[in-house]
Amino acid sequence: MNTLPQSMQPIVTPPPKEPNMSTSFRFNRMEFAGSLGDLGTLLPLAIGMIMVNGMSTTGVLYSIGFFYLLAGFYFRVPVPVQPMKAIGAYAVATGMVASQVAASVGLVSLFLFIIGITGTINFIGALIPKPVIRGVQLSTGLLLMTQGVKMILGTSFQQLAAQSTEPNLTIQAIGPLPIGICLGVLGLTITLFLLKNKKYPAAIVVISLGVLTGLIWGTHGGFDRIAMGIYLPKLLPLGFPKIPDLTVALLVLVLPQLPMTVGNAIIANTDLSKEYFADESKKVTYKSTTLSMALANGLSFLLGGIPLCHGAGGLAAHYSFGARTGGSNIIIGTLFLALALFLGPHALTLINLLPMSILGVLLIFAGCQLGLSILDMFARKDMFIVLTIVSVTLTTNLAWGFLVGVILGHLFKSDRFSI
Repeated sequence: MNTLPQSMQPIVTPPPKEPNMSTSFRFNRMEFAGSLGDLGTLLPLAIGMIMVNGMSTTGVLYSIGFFYLLAGFYFRVPVPVQPMKAIGAYAVATGMVASQVAASVGLVSLFLFIIGITGTINFIGALIPKPVIRGVQLSTGLLLMTQGVKMILGTSFQQLAAQSTEPNLTIQAIGPLPIGICLGVLGLTITLFLLKNKKYPAAIVVISLGVLTGLIWGTHGGFDRIAMGIYLPKLLPLGFPKIPDLTVALLVLVLPQLPMTVGNAIIANTDLSKEYFADESKKVTYKSTTLSMALANGLSFLLGGIPLCHGAGGLAAHYSFGARTGGSNIIIGTLFLALALFLGPHALTLINLLPMSILGVLLIFAGCQLGLSILDMFARKDMFIVLTIVSVTLTTNLAWGFLVGVILGHLFKSDRFSI
């Protein structure tokens, strides 16, 4: 029994009998709005790895753009593209060199290709009970919402490092209130009013508000150096990683990331796609999702990009703001490719027009949408698993939460354990 009121029920478009290009792809305001929904997750870590770790701006933008396009054309439903969070967060926090991050991209691609092409991921997926998937989704949702609140309050890692509530704005407060809180409250209010509005989609209005704020009050650093042209990607701009880089990347970056990738980017993401799009997401399987990320990271490795993945949180973000077809992927992918092709390294100047607090608004609604996936959990044992995963995740990380959840899920299959 679904406890959501009718007004909050997810809208699922009935699948056409014979899907074709005209019916399975739409390019309208809602698809455009939905395509922007995950920028709050994508941009901060991507910018962090460019600024702190020295990754190629052009390579990062090309990698993201190609990944969005390929996933959209193949899966034909909205498919998120995100940085791998464990790798990205640790690399930025410790200031790792670009060659080590690049090594992690290559190693992740190799691992995903092996478990995908051999079908091992299907075996792994069969071992994961549904309450574990819901626990991962709720944990990810809460992490997104928490990060969104931090970005509005000016306490995220990037803002603390810059010692500024809004590092790219010249104005930091309106009266006694920090500018981030003012923009965040305004953005949240607009989104609440317009979330289901098809004439004025929430994401477009909120992003436009952010860009306008950046144009009026932005520092505009680097605007005088912007040079439009044709910027083509370079092959292996960082060179081929050496053995020491590969060793550090494997032990410090890749191994902590793998449980999160399997749990959230593959299993939870695939499950959520089926829940949102039913038969239309028939191509979204454990194997295809795994191989999609393997291919994307292989391409990102060659172009000097960052480690990329899918993710349940990103899918919830796209869906929450209106994406219903692969057209949303085509829209945002084309936008990233245009930035890469015509602005190259200068594209970062335009991206920095968006205030952090506006990205935080997107994260809050994405996290809320994802967290609501637990509404089909009714058994006490199932909810115990979900809440345990959340508690472990919030005190350690999602990888440990996922592993603990898997153990509990199999223990609770026995009648000897009860809650």
